[in-house]
Amino acid sequence: MPKQSAGLLLYRVTDDGVEVLLGHPGGPFWARKDDGAWSIPKGEYPPEEDPWTAARREFREEIGFDAPDGPRHELPPVRQSGGKVVTAFAVRGDLDVTAQVSNTFELEWPKGSGRIREFPEVDRVAWLAVEEARSKMLKSQLPLLDALLAQLAAG
Repeated sequence: MPKQSAGLLLYRVTDDGVEVLLGHPGGPFWARKDDGAWSIPKGEYPPEEDPWTAARREFREEIGFDAPDGPRHELPPVRQSGGKVVTAFAVRGDLDVTAQVSNTFELEWPKGSGRIREFPEVDRVAWLAVEEARSKMLKSQLPLLDALLAQLAAG
């Protein structure tokens, strides 16, 4: 059984079009990666947990704010390259994320040094226009963006 992850694709509509909120993963592995590295706020959850509850929890942990209460739309699940299945929900809302604070994780760094360091799970977040989001998002999550745009076009 593949690992399950749940997340929230927060979006807003501006005069310039649709923007989505994405996060850049923290830690040394992602420090020099930008294009193709950003993700929706998401995280793993156990089989007995409701995916919507998990998505809201993960949003709070990674962004530092409660998820907006707007209507949600479940998007078709996607499978990431490592096999993890992501269930995501699109929610319209607007947040000022300049004060974003993420939870942290510990990692031996540099590897083999015996030094344990703490890193943010998400080191920065940004509202990105759709075309920029396409270049920044993990390729496996691009179908989530396409599904959101299809829902918005359908009204």
